[in-house]
Amino acid sequence: MLNGQRFSFLPKADSWGIISYVPLLPLTLNYGDRIVEVMGLLDTGASVNVLPYDLGRQLGAVWDKNTPIPLAGNLAATEATGLVLSAQIARFPPVQLVFAWTQTNNIPMILG
Repeated sequence: MLNGQRFSFLPKADSWGIISYVPLLPLTLNYGDRIVEVMGLLDTGASVNVLPYDLGRQLGAVWDKNTPIPLAGNLAATEATGLVLSAQIARFPPVQLVFAWTQTNNIPMILG
């Protein structure tokens, strides 16, 4: 693997306290002059990156300044807007990622 890096699955407890190992990826998100370090859930079957509401607010995003977008599947009833963020994983160069910024906090940050 040229210039690659491995990340281990990490333990995560569900609402009943049952622990399973999930693919969480540490990354740094940047929006304007704000930076937040987060853990994103890798979901290779998802067609979109998803950002919980409070995380967008921590980054200084303003809900009314973004374009509404429809979601499907489990998030179909959730309002969302598009939000472009800069993301950096480990020592790799930053990249621009587009997120569906949801108006709920009942979901993890998902990297689709």
